[in-house]
Amino acid sequence: MLADVVGPPGSLMKLCLGGKSKENVEGPGYRVDQKLQEIDTHMNHLRALCRLCGSTLRKLKGPEHEVQGALDESSRITLRRMGCKATSWPEVILKVFKVDVTGDMESVHPPSFCHRCWMAAVRGGGFCSFSRTRVPEWSPHSSACPLCSPRKKPSFQRRGRKGRKPRCGALRLVKRAKRDPRHAPGAGGKKSTGGPRQGPAVWSVTPGAQRALWVRTITYCETDHVGARLLLEDLPVDFLCSVTCQVCDHLLSDPVQSPCRHLFCRGCIVKYIRALGPHCPACTVPCGPADLTAPAKAFLGALHSLPLLCPREGCGERLRLDSVRSHCLAHHLEEEEGDGRSPLKSFDNYLPVNKGGRPRQHLLSLTRRAQKHRLRELKSQVKVFAEKEEGGDVKSVCLTLFLLALRAGSEHRQADELEAMMQGRGFGLHPAVCLAIRVNTFLSCSQYHKMYRTVKATSGRQIFQPLHTLRSTEKTLLPGYHTFEWQPALKNVSQHCQVGIIDGLSGWAASVDDTPANTITRRFRYDVALASALMDLEEDILEGLRERGLEDSAAGFSVMVKESCDGMGDVSEKHGGGPAIPEKAVRFSFTVMSVSVRAEGRGEAVTVFREAKPNSELSCRPLSLMFVDESDHETLTAILGPVVGERDAMKQSRLLLTLGGLQRSFRFHFRGTGYDEKMVRELEGLEASGSTYVCTLCDSTRAEASSNMVLHSITRSHDENLERYEVWRTNPFSESAEELRDRVKGVSAKPFMETQPTLDALHCDIGNATEFYKIFQDEIGEVFQKANPSRQERRGWRAALDKQLRKKLKLKPVMRMNGNYARRLMTQEAVEVVCELVPSEERRRALSELMGLYIQMKPVWRASCPAKECPDQLCRYSFNSQRFAELLSTTFKYRYDGKITNYLHKTLAHVPEIIERDGSIGAWASEGNESGNKLFRRFRKMNARQSKAFELEDVLKHHWLYTSKYLQKFMEAHKNSAKALQATIDPVETQGDEVDISLDVPDF
Repeated sequence: MLADVVGPPGSLMKLCLGGKSKENVEGPGYRVDQKLQEIDTHMNHLRALCRLCGSTLRKLKGPEHEVQGALDESSRITLRRMGCKATSWPEVILKVFKVDVTGDMESVHPPSFCHRCWMAAVRGGGFCSFSRTRVPEWSPHSSACPLCSPRKKPSFQRRGRKGRKPRCGALRLVKRAKRDPRHAPGAGGKKSTGGPRQGPAVWSVTPGAQRALWVRTITYCETDHVGARLLLEDLPVDFLCSVTCQVCDHLLSDPVQSPCRHLFCRGCIVKYIRALGPHCPACTVPCGPADLTAPAKAFLGALHSLPLLCPREGCGERLRLDSVRSHCLAHHLEEEEGDGRSPLKSFDNYLPVNKGGRPRQHLLSLTRRAQKHRLRELKSQVKVFAEKEEGGDVKSVCLTLFLLALRAGSEHRQADELEAMMQGRGFGLHPAVCLAIRVNTFLSCSQYHKMYRTVKATSGRQIFQPLHTLRSTEKTLLPGYHTFEWQPALKNVSQHCQVGIIDGLSGWAASVDDTPANTITRRFRYDVALASALMDLEEDILEGLRERGLEDSAAGFSVMVKESCDGMGDVSEKHGGGPAIPEKAVRFSFTVMSVSVRAEGRGEAVTVFREAKPNSELSCRPLSLMFVDESDHETLTAILGPVVGERDAMKQSRLLLTLGGLQRSFRFHFRGTGYDEKMVRELEGLEASGSTYVCTLCDSTRAEASSNMVLHSITRSHDENLERYEVWRTNPFSESAEELRDRVKGVSAKPFMETQPTLDALHCDIGNATEFYKIFQDEIGEVFQKANPSRQERRGWRAALDKQLRKKLKLKPVMRMNGNYARRLMTQEAVEVVCELVPSEERRRALSELMGLYIQMKPVWRASCPAKECPDQLCRYSFNSQRFAELLSTTFKYRYDGKITNYLHKTLAHVPEIIERDGSIGAWASEGNESGNKLFRRFRKMNARQSKAFELEDVLKHHWLYTSKYLQKFMEAHKNSAKALQATIDPVETQGDEVDISLDVPDF
């Protein structure tokens, strides 16, 4: 019944009119209540607004949504996908906007909300809002309702001269004015009708009253800035306007200028913008804090020279504006030293301090003269106190103040260090020395910190530096700290310099057919690592330039880089989590072999740096660590592919790096020589070591190499292997498998990294020692007289040989030949011991001659520079190799009839050619990379963590620091430092002549 009378639901107006229409009620003799008309108008205004943000719905795009309605189908599905199970909009609005709309009234609250608020609720998943939506507070209709009878906002524009029209282009103030329109304006406002025209009242404010209002409600600077009433002279009004702030009407303090060339105090304008919006108070031109600039220096000079009167009663001294602060401070100090009279309340209120706004320039960024000027007043106060209390010791007062400030800020660590320095106990090691000690002794973070605390507690001195200091030193030594540039820019390589350890699996999906990664790898970017290595060698390079008088050379530098890659075998550990990965690891590293420069007026390049120990683990810098089997060709190709791309890009460009204050250019030359036989075959796509094609340098088969052991030349190359792979892949001549294999000479996979045709000296020694070990067994058992000895007989010969070597040379049997065992086995003494077990005298002489020839040949490929270290053996190498091959083909023909080992073939056939081409074999060996295998295991134990990925990053980082020349020099300089160890153990001072203790780093 009521619904029929009222009509459409929600029509409160018809309900108030008793179910009658407005036109019927307004008939003759009837008059609608004015209150009901106002409510109807108010509700019409509410229907045009958004309930949540208060915006006008017609100005916003998108549909409207009912506040009290249920969720539509699309909104419900969208929110359900995001985990929200609400069924109505009031539930969503309560969670997102923190507003309860279930009690909304139609006469007070808008019934709809806009599409923008709908998007905010959906984006937040029905739980939170990512937009800054401020929900307005809705009030019931009143006589001062801002919706029904809006008042015109007061004008804050300065008035011009009489009869002058106001500016037409002046912008209105933003709608952020913090003022409730339901209440009357504050002080300074007045009601103006403005003539006979009737209408709503307009509120206008005079500029002076408005600024006074801003001072009381926004800037609060009436007690901080100096007023114009203290000026001594009667200055023109226009001049006063130019030296006073347009916000607070005080004399300018730290003045700034807006784009419209109006002047303000910095603190006042910043607070004004924060409160009333980013616009100029004088002309309402848009202006933000970033648009403020400093005025001209000529204006500042005129401003600071304004004559003022001292604000203290009874003083009457004439002052400049820039000296008011110090003068008032002097009055304050005089009062404190007086007879107890209370200081004047207003003295500090006139100090022109910087309140808020953009911070002033930091003290440390100023010049020494500017620092003295900034702190001159504080210095005078400290000096007065020091002369009065501490006998003039200003330094101790300043240090004590700093110490108390650190203690108050809970900076106890720095406070302890400062206190130790003040008490004469601040002697300690350089952070680089502490870092070198930690890295070289493989101390974990907890172990080093325990040592640091123990030494500090027992000695009372801070000998070692804390961990945070070591980490700061680490950053300067690791790749990614120094800036550099490539010209031209590297192709397909980022130009960013600050790149540290990265994931080595970049580009994996494009390389291995979208197969998920089954490995973990971490590496440095190749160009960043090379730049860091050159910066680490800066002192050595500059010293070489000074010795040769080439300090000013900036171009023409050439860097020779040796690349090494080898598997580390089984590195399985019981700790650590992560994906199931192979427990074998591979390390790719490089060594800076030499740096040369081509100077003007000199025909040949001059070498300014040469690595003294090219085969040491201290010079072999790690580039990439990966958990992968070195036999996995596909995975190895995918991981090292980006490294190959970076290396190829660097060949076509030059590095611009600042060394010794000058920007110098470097070109890089890469030589991949630090690979063993197995790795070379993997990188060049050759068949495994048991292949018919015995050599990685020539095309000889095993039968050809055994029939002609000496006369062979190097014929293989990386480009030729690529061409042969294409032939193997396409088979253009439709040949059989055997014919195709003979055509490509053992190439069965795609070569992906270029290697230098050379001989790996370390593995050559090990391989030849293994062969001699088998010859010893055969000679003990006289195999030359037996056709096919049994396995049991061979075991007996091996047992007799091991027993003899252990008894005479103390050589313990090994499961697998290693470098140390090979060095001790390949000696004349070892042959004499073995000959005691050989029955035939003739065979003993042949065996001794064979070993003697080998001992004369070995230094040629082991020496870093054979032309200087062993010139006689180098000259006799061809004769010795001919005689060695003759013995193998005659006396030991039973073993080398139609077969020969890889390394014996390279030793006899290719060593002279490699020496003639490269000048050395031993310097380019992989011994440094092999020596790093034990470092990997030690660093892994040192940095044991739950995640293998983070563990690999720590190992790579500490291995790089281990090879740093900078740290090595500090270690050498402090290795025999008796003071450090003595101060660590006994804090009592001792005479230098009585101390006889050396600092042995491994004992730490």
